[in-house]
Amino acid sequence: MLMIPGIMQGGEMMERAIEPGAGAPRLSERDTRILVFEREWWRHGGAKEGAIRSLFGLGVTEYFQVLNVLLDSEAALAYDPMLVKRLRRMRDARQRGREARQLGLAPAR
Repeated sequence: MLMIPGIMQGGEMMERAIEPGAGAPRLSERDTRILVFEREWWRHGGAKEGAIRSLFGLGVTEYFQVLNVLLDSEAALAYDPMLVKRLRRMRDARQRGREARQLGLAPAR
């Protein structure tokens, strides 16, 4: 069993146990931490952007680029199917909205 550091909660680092499966796709520690963060980021006090910088040492744009690649991976889907499918749906809805606005089919925000 592998203990992966999660996110800060109440000043303590939470950990999540991962049982490596035989032949299952593997996530890096950073990718696992990103998925845990996406599932629980609302528990952080303050803005998501600040938490991203402090936990991962990444700029917001770089973080979302990494997250989008991660969402397309089979390893992420195997790790947390409900979360990955929800985040994919949200990403796809935003993309459809952008395309509709570019084509003039939807009002601009």
